Amino acid sequence: MTFEQITKDLKAAKYHPVYFLQGEEPYFIDCISDFIEENVLDEAEKTFDQMVVYGRDVNKEAVVGLAKGFPMIAKRRVIIVKEAQSISNLTTASKSKKANTQDDLLEKYLENPTPSTILVFCYKYKTLDKRTTLFKLFEKSGVVFESKKLQDYKVAAWISDYVKNHDYNIGQASATLLSEYLGNDLSKISNEVQKLFIGLPKGSAINNDVIEQHIGISKDYNVFELQNAIGRRDLLKINRIINYYEANPKENPVQMVIPILFKYFAKILIYHRLKDKSQAASALGVNPYFLNDYVNAARNYPQGKIIENIHVLREYDMRSKGYGATGNLSNGDLYKELIFRIIA
Repeated sequence: MTFEQITKDLKAAKYHPVYFLQGEEPYFIDCISDFIEENVLDEAEKTFDQMVVYGRDVNKEAVVGLAKGFPMIAKRRVIIVKEAQSISNLTTASKSKKANTQDDLLEKYLENPTPSTILVFCYKYKTLDKRTTLFKLFEKSGVVFESKKLQDYKVAAWISDYVKNHDYNIGQASATLLSEYLGNDLSKISNEVQKLFIGLPKGSAINNDVIEQHIGISKDYNVFELQNAIGRRDLLKINRIINYYEANPKENPVQMVIPILFKYFAKILIYHRLKDKSQAASALGVNPYFLNDYVNAARNYPQGKIIENIHVLREYDMRSKGYGATGNLSNGDLYKELIFRIIA
């Protein structure tokens, strides 16, 4: 099932006896488990019929024992196993106390789960082998959800949807600015975006001024503006931004900006090598709204120069971390040297 399907069912109080939430992106796993933890039972019922345990503290036999219990005052019992990937014997066979067989207690439970229990496994950063009996039983007995890491080029659209779902609005440029600065860690992004809602009435627009005020990303001197100025070879704008970075080294460390510029030039190189330019936005993983920025940059930087710039960025990434550095260069000095070599 998809994240949207699961959350829709939960909001409609359509529950399954078992939820196995797995995958590289913890944000969606947390959203589902948090909803179950906060909404299935009321506060009085939670005291008696809800239990949250951690994988490092339990084995699967203990989890099965909890799941087999019956509710005391509520209609159902909720057992949430956080950090389930830390259960040491989750994927190994367990011996039955009644016989010297390798009957697995968890597998036997999944064959016939207690109907009055909602058992939730939060299995983060990894996935079960789909070929195993255990995985197939999770699928048969309830819901298996794989939370995949969001690709970089989809983050801006995700931010737009997230803001819209909270009854606010955000433009494409502002969503892209946030995605460039915050990366693809959705938990971090959601925390930062929540700051933007503070003090704003529902329906308000999240623009660059709001972002600068609440998160501290300058609307005029951010890395998004820098890469576009480099793409246009706008020396005046580049110098203004670099001077701002030199004056505010903690807000704009060169170690953070170099990877973003690296991806920028890598996309321009991809554009150069495309045979079918009509599919450029998809191939580059950028919003079509911003495609012209890359087209214009490709005119200003031939393939040979782009490859040279990628090598330069790698060199300065190492130098910014202390490898191969000659002298104690400041953040501003590194920027000036780097940009000079990029646009020369």
